[in-house]
Amino acid sequence: MLLLKRCVCIVLSLVLFALNACSAPIDDGVIHLTLWQGVNPPPNRAVLQKLVDKFNQQHPQIQVESLYVGQSDQQLPKILAAAIGDASPDLLWYGPMLTGQLVDLGAIRPIEAFWQKSAVAKDIDPALLEAMRYQDHLWSVPFGTNNMGIFYRPDLFKTAGVTELPKTWPELRQVAKQLTSKDLQGIVLPLGKGEWTVFSWLPFMWSGGGSLDGSRVKLNNSGSIAALQFWRSLLEDGSAVLSTPERGYELDKFLAGKVAMQVTGPWTLGQLGSTKSPYGVMPIPAGVTSHTVVGGEHLFMMKTTPDRSQAAWEFMEYALSPEFQTQWALGTGYLPVNLKARQSPEYQEYVAKTPGLQVFLDQAAVGKSRPISTGYPEMSELLGRSIEAVLMGKETPQQALAKAQERWELAEIDR
Repeated sequence: MLLLKRCVCIVLSLVLFALNACSAPIDDGVIHLTLWQGVNPPPNRAVLQKLVDKFNQQHPQIQVESLYVGQSDQQLPKILAAAIGDASPDLLWYGPMLTGQLVDLGAIRPIEAFWQKSAVAKDIDPALLEAMRYQDHLWSVPFGTNNMGIFYRPDLFKTAGVTELPKTWPELRQVAKQLTSKDLQGIVLPLGKGEWTVFSWLPFMWSGGGSLDGSRVKLNNSGSIAALQFWRSLLEDGSAVLSTPERGYELDKFLAGKVAMQVTGPWTLGQLGSTKSPYGVMPIPAGVTSHTVVGGEHLFMMKTTPDRSQAAWEFMEYALSPEFQTQWALGTGYLPVNLKARQSPEYQEYVAKTPGLQVFLDQAAVGKSRPISTGYPEMSELLGRSIEAVLMGKETPQQALAKAQERWELAEIDR
C-alpha cells in the first residue's frame, strides 16, 4: 500500500490537471453526474451510451455523462489520483476487486441503506451478492457478469481436420499444434503484466489445482506453476502467438483468420455478431479440474453530497432494472445480473440464436471470483509480471513465481 501511494503521488498532479480541465460545474438546476467507465470493445460503449441517453431523457433533472477513461490498467492511476485529490467522478464502473483499496482510501460510500429500500434488489442473482460485500458493508452493485471461455474458428478447425473440441490441457495443446501452419497460429495468448493478462490466466491456474485463498496466500502454488508452464509450452511448440503488449482483448488476429483460438468472454459476442465472422465457444479445458474466472464490473458510488448520492443511486437502480439488463445483454453479450431479464422471452430467444452463449451460462457453475481484498492490486501486479517474464522466456515458472512470492511477503509489512 505504501508503494502504491507513492506511485499515485507521482501521477497525481498531471492527472488532476486533466480531470479539472473537463469538470467545470454547470449551474442550471440539474444534477450533472459523471460516470467513468472502461467499456470495451467500442461497439459495447455505443450500447452503453444509448442506455445512458435513455436515462437522461427519462430523468430531466439528472443528467449522466459517461466518459471512457481507458482499460482497467489505464484507469487505475486516474482513479486513485482522483480519490486522493478529491476529484472523483460520481459513479465508477470497475471490477469489484478494487473495493478494498477504495474503502481504505475513503473514496466510496456504502450503499446498503439504498439497497434495503430498493424494489429491484430481490431480482438480482444471489450468486453476485458476495462481490458486493466487504467488511460487513455493501459497496457496489453488479453491472454485468461474465466468465472466460475459448472462442474458436469452426472454418479453420474444419480445414485442419479437427473434429472434436479439446476438453483437457493435453488435448488443447495437441489441437493447437494441428491448427498451426505457415499462415495460421493455433491460439493467441495475452502479452503484458496488466489485469487483462492475469484475468485470462486465472482460469488455468484454478483448473491446474491452484488457489489464492487463505490468510497466507501462496502465489507460487502448484496450480500457478502448472498454468505458466502450460502457456509456455504452447509457445515452445510454435502453436501460440503473443498479442500486442497489454492489448490481449483485441480480436484482430482472430477476425482476420490468423489465429484459430482466443481466450475471451461473452462481451465479444456483440462485436462478433456484427462482423458475421464464423465462431464457436468452448469451455476452458480442464487441468486437474474444470474452472473459469467470474468477471463483470460493478458500479461504485463515490463519496459526494447527499443529493448527488441519491441521484447516483437512481442511475445505479436503473442499471439493475430488467429493461437495462436485457438491452445491455442483447447488445454486448454480457450475462444479465437481473434474473427477470435473464428469464425474459426476449433474452431466451437471444440465447437460442446466439452461438456459444449457453457455454458461458453453463460454465458459471464452475466460476471463481478474484479476491476482494486491499492487497489484490499488488497480487495481480506480481502475477502479471510473472506471466510476462515466463511468456517472454526470461524466467522459468518456478523462478518467476518464487520472486513474486518473496515480494508479496515483503509487501505484507506495508499492508
